[in-house]
Amino acid sequence: MKYLEWSSLKKEINPLYPLCNQFVYPDGSSFYVEPMFYTQLSYLEEIYPDKYPLILKKMEEVVLKNKKVIFTHDYELPYVKVDGYIYQEITDILNPLHIYVEDKSRGSDYGD
Repeated sequence: MKYLEWSSLKKEINPLYPLCNQFVYPDGSSFYVEPMFYTQLSYLEEIYPDKYPLILKKMEEVVLKNKKVIFTHDYELPYVKVDGYIYQEITDILNPLHIYVEDKSRGSDYGD
């Protein structure tokens, strides 16, 4: 899958996780973007188009600070498991920016 947000970075494919792109900065810092995280990110671009560049900038800051990051949908059940990497969920990026998205996906209300 092509992610235009990081098209200027070197892209690597880990054979263990062919569905998940890994990107590498010139200083060697690298990050993975899991598909579900990218889906969440895509929705944010639609909801907050004016804040989307800030979100991408925050992601870059996190990667350059920590050097090895996996952007995941759920840190308790990540798709990518690589030693030495930290996990970041979308709320880890949004909360410091004071961007809050209400999660209205609750289970079925039938029978309530």
